[in-house]
Formats: sequence, structure tokens, C-alpha cells
Amino acid sequence: MPNNMESESRKLLGRLRDTLAEDSAGQARLDRITHLIADSMQTEVCSIYLFRDKDTLELCATEGLKPEAVHKTRMRIGEGLVGRVARTRCMVNTADAPAEPGFRYMPETGEEIYSSFFGLPIQRLGEILGVLVVQSKEARAFTDDEVYALEVVAMVLAEMTELGAFVGDEGGMSALHTHPVLFRGATGQEGVAEGHVYLHEPRVVITNPVADDPEAESLRLREAVDKLRISVDSMLARVEPSDKDQREVLEAYRMFANSRGWMRRMEEDIGRGLSAEAAVEKEQSAARSRLATVPDPYMRERLHDLDDLSNRLLRILTGQGKETGAEMPENPILVARNIGPGELLDYGKDLKGIVLEQGSVGSHAAVVARAWAIPLVIHAEGITTEALNGNAILIDGDQGIVHLRPEETVATAFRDKIAMQAEAQKRYAGLVGLPAQTLCGKHIALHMNAGLMADLPSLATSGAEGVGLFRTELQFLIRNKVPKRGDLASLYARVMDAAKGKRVVFRTLDIGSDKVLPYMKPQEEPNPAMGWRAIRVGLDRGGVMRMQLQALIRAAAGRPLTIMFPFVAQFDEFRDAKAMLAAVLESEGKLGHVLPASLEVGAMLETPSLAFAPDRFFEETDFISIGGNDLKQFFFAADRENERVRRRYDTLNYSFLSFIRQIVARCDQFDTPVSFCGEDAGRPLEAVAFAAMGVRTLSMRPASIGPVKAMLRRLDLDEVAAVIDQAATEGAQSVRKALSDHLAERGFIT
Repeated sequence: MPNNMESESRKLLGRLRDTLAEDSAGQARLDRITHLIADSMQTEVCSIYLFRDKDTLELCATEGLKPEAVHKTRMRIGEGLVGRVARTRCMVNTADAPAEPGFRYMPETGEEIYSSFFGLPIQRLGEILGVLVVQSKEARAFTDDEVYALEVVAMVLAEMTELGAFVGDEGGMSALHTHPVLFRGATGQEGVAEGHVYLHEPRVVITNPVADDPEAESLRLREAVDKLRISVDSMLARVEPSDKDQREVLEAYRMFANSRGWMRRMEEDIGRGLSAEAAVEKEQSAARSRLATVPDPYMRERLHDLDDLSNRLLRILTGQGKETGAEMPENPILVARNIGPGELLDYGKDLKGIVLEQGSVGSHAAVVARAWAIPLVIHAEGITTEALNGNAILIDGDQGIVHLRPEETVATAFRDKIAMQAEAQKRYAGLVGLPAQTLCGKHIALHMNAGLMADLPSLATSGAEGVGLFRTELQFLIRNKVPKRGDLASLYARVMDAAKGKRVVFRTLDIGSDKVLPYMKPQEEPNPAMGWRAIRVGLDRGGVMRMQLQALIRAAAGRPLTIMFPFVAQFDEFRDAKAMLAAVLESEGKLGHVLPASLEVGAMLETPSLAFAPDRFFEETDFISIGGNDLKQFFFAADRENERVRRRYDTLNYSFLSFIRQIVARCDQFDTPVSFCGEDAGRPLEAVAFAAMGVRTLSMRPASIGPVKAMLRRLDLDEVAAVIDQAATEGAQSVRKALSDHLAERGFIT
């Protein structure tokens, strides 16, 4: 590239920096910038279009078009050549603009006299902020050197737009990250909370996109890259030899960190006048743009690696990021693209809520959110780009809605909802010592689900009669290697101590599907939910399950012990698991360990097939727990991670309730205790329906026990069953309306 072009580029950026440093209003800055660009590029026209809202571009400054069109001319995304650039995020470079597909004539601007058109997106890390356009009367396409220079200018404009340099006065643009924004996601965990944003990975803000001394900036870049390479090599050295997947990712990091092409492109950008930080971010933005169009999964993963590596390099250069020492705000609500269980647990129970751009209803984050009884919203697309640390935020996990920087009227209504729920919880507190006894004299045992030691204090305060499900996989998910048997035995012993003699049902390791251990090679399966998971992994990899069973037996140390095997699909699986337990018991006895005073061994019924198991299964199992979350998805053939299908099927569908009734009848035939465990058990309407179908034990999150107990104590289950059957007789597929109407007649609000 000619040196004179590099020099001109630096001159233009230098003039831009001086203009941005002037003490002038945003509109004056924009006007000055368009004049500078047109003058430097020797074009008659330079225009800057910025987004007025997510769908509308507005002409915010121009040199060469009619000045009265500024802040008057607007277009929808995709409309005209400017809208086409915004929609495709690709530049348009043409010598004959009127002949281009999508050209739109805008008489108010006077642009019909200009033939050449070059437009490119103003974007920052994949977020498009506007469009930069230059035009000339001469019919010509702009050269590669000119295109490159304008790309650099557009990148600087994006940074300055992000920093609020163009916040206007009369008709000008308002500052970014200041308006109320509503995000519609999906429910990961119910509940509502008000608080302040705490970003898991704070945005790196570049305040110096333009630099005077290319040699000094290149030196800064090389020193930062050297530190990055050392950190990657250090991470590689700590990886276990058996951890091939993590090693593969870090090898990709090392490849990029040592890439000459990557380094050369960034140094060229510095030669054009960018700072080291801006050069890194320009490359990162280019990678993110490619990421959006690459269909190949392997290439997408590699581009993700490059994106992550660029973030690490930016943190080294700026000193920004997780290690900045920023204090957690009051009532923190964590906002992240996604997060692993170990990182989430590091934050502790101070969090009031969690918002994720990705995630799923069965993810690690959802499991922890349920354990902590805090709301979780997933699929809140774009929130990490829009939110800033400390922003006010309202999270409604019931509706899957997030209000960022809410207006006061919205906040007031939201606080009323929180106050109503708090008042209801006070009323439920008076029921803690009372049984869930219905008007027809039936006792429903209400148990709680848990997975962390921090959950156990809720056992006394919630009124739960025991722990119907203790998820043992969390202790495996939060570690980078298999936990030691002694550590597990100590943990399980503390759980039993905290339960103070109440029954705790320990579910053996339930991994696979959406719960992949960090140190376990992921299985490339077309449908993981129906793949190698839970009891299937335990039987195939018997060493881990035997180790866990040994830890449970040693933790009991002569106390009663209850063990449940997950995802049992046929009798042979249960029989094989029970045989493994018997062998471990015999071995532990020979080693001199005190055996449990009593032992209950049950199975989780999560597949319809187990409901039709041979009679011997129901005779040999000590209890059955219906795993409602998985059973429902297999019953309806609707993946619970797929928002397009999972909401089509109602838990109160009569077909599903009839199936629950059949399972209960089968268990009753052999005096086999049966419970229902899952999110639906904690929803009062659904809980009442299950009880009416004959289920006498429900296991749920601690916060749900009060509302469920309050409703059960005021109802006659025989009447509820009659309402359900009558609705089905009348042809209703779902009995929700009929049941809601019945409860409304008795003063319940559903």
C-alpha cells in the first residue's frame, strides 16, 4: 500500500480526533466530520446516517446534500441503498447508483445528480449503529485504498457514537444506553426482582481510537500479544492430558495468537492511524461479521475462538474487564451472554436475578437459579450490548420479560407486583407447621428440591417434610476434574446433618443432554436429550457411579439412606444399577465401613416406557418419582429446549393427566409410593391437578411450598377430579380453563 495513502489516512484520522476533542455540540461535530471526509476523499457528498430506533435510519449530517434534509430524511432498514447496507451489513460500491437494485430516489436530499455511491456500515463488534456514505458526480467505483481508509474512519465513528460524542441539541441524536428498553426472552425460572445490572463480562470501552505515534502503538500491541501468548501457554500447561477438548480450544487460541496474518493486519491498521486497541477491535468486528454468515460449525467455533482471544487482548491493552475491582452494585442482577455453573456459583446468593442472551430451561444456570429461588430470563437477545453496569433493571421470570432502564410508571407497577408477592409469602409463613391436608381429608406430602448446601436452611423455613430430590451432579459440574470420593462423602454427610433426620432422596449423577461435565468429552449426538445420559452413562462408566455410591454409604454412617437412579427407561437398567449398589454395599461392609441403618432404592420415571414395565419392577423398587420435566417432553414429543414447540402442549392436557393417573394406579396396585418432581409440581394449579390424579407426594423448589399448601388446604380433591373428568367429557383437550373457573368460584386468583 502506498505510503502517501497511509499518510493521508493518518492525516484524516488526526483531523477527526481534533474535531472530536473540540468543545462543541454533537451536531456541530457531525457536520464538521462530514466536511472533513468529503474534503479528504475528494467527493462532493459525505453523509452519516444513524439509527433513530432499531428499524429506522435517519440522515444526521451531510456535506453536499440539501441541509434541510438533515433529521428529516428517514428510511426503514432495507429501504434504498443506505437501508440495504444496514440490512446486509455489507458495503455497496457502485459507479451507477440509480441502476443498482433497491435504489430509492429521495427528492428532498437532491442526491439525483450524484452517480457514484459508496456506503459502508458503521458498526462495533457486530452491532450496527449507522451507515457512512460518500457520493460524487463522476461515475467511478472507489478504489481499494479509498475503501480501506473509509473502513477505518467508520470504525472510529462507531467508537465515538458508542461514547456519546454525537449526542445532539436541536434534532440531534440522543445518547446510547440511556433509553428504556424492553427485552422479551423466555422463562428460565419464575420470580420477579428489581435491581441493578452487573455484567459478567463488562464491555471494553476504547476511549482513544486514534493515535499519533504508530511505532509506539505497534510496540504496545506486540507487548500485549506477548503477554497473551504467555497466558495461553500457561493455560495449556495446566490442562490435564486427558482433557482433549479444552486442549483443542487452547491450541486454537495459540494458533491465532501466533498468526502472522492477524498481527500484520492489526499493524497495518495502526499504520493508518488507529490506536492498538482500535486495531484489535477492528479485526474483532471483521471476525464477528464473518461469523454471522459462516454456516460451517467448525469455522464458527474457530471464529468464536478468535473473538474470545481478541477480548483477552483488549483487556490486556486497556486494563479493563473482570479484574478491574469494580464493586457489585446494590441488588445485583447478573447479565451475561452465557455462564457456566462454577462461574455462577462464585457470585454467591447475593444475586437477585439472572438474565442470559443464550441459556436453556435445563441449563446449569437454570438449575442454580432454582436452587437459589431467584428469577432467570433466557434468550434476552442483545442485552449485553445494550446494558451498562449499574443500570436499573426489572426482571420478570414469570413472563420472560426484562425492563432495562425502565420508565417510572413501569417501575411503579412492577414494585406493586413485588409487594403483592411479598405479602403473600408472609401469609404462607403461618402455614409452615401445618400439614397440607385437603378438605376431603387427604394428606399431600410436600418436599423440596435441592442441589447445594445453601439450599438446606430452606428445609425448616419452607415447611417441607423432606428433600424429594437432591441433585448430586452440581458438585461434578462446578469442578474441572472428577471430585474425590472423600470430598463427596463429606458433602453428603453435611447434607444429612442439615436435614436433621428428615428424608433426603439422593439422585445419582444425572449428566449428559444439556449437562456436560467440563472434563468429559461431549458426545456429538443428533438428539442429546434422548441420547447417552444419566443411568446410561452410570452403567457404561461404572467406576464413577460406584465411587458415588461408596461416598453416599460412607456419608450415611449408620443412618437411613435413600438413593434414586435417574432416567430409567426399562426394568433391566434398574436391576443392573441395583445390583451394582448391592456389590458396593458388600464391599463397603468387608472394608469395615458402617452400613446404612436402612436403605430405600427408587427410580425416576421420566420416559413413558417405564410406566409399562413388568410387574416385577414395581415390586422391587421401593418408590418411584415421576420426573415431570422430561416425561412431558417425551410424552408430547416436544423438546423442552425448543421454544417453538414446548409451549404448544399444556401440562393440564387431559391426555397427560390421564397418564399420570395410570402411573399412580399401577403403583398403588403394588403399594409402591409415587411422587411427582419438577417445575410443574410447584405451580399451584398443576399441583392440585396432580393431587386429584392420586399423587400424594410433590417435590418442588422451597418457595413454591407455601402457595401450593395454601391452595390444597382449601380444596376438596374429589370435586377437583370431577371437574377435570367433566371437562374431558365435554371434549376439552386442556382442563386449565375448567379448573381455573372452579378455583375462581372458591375465591382463588389463578
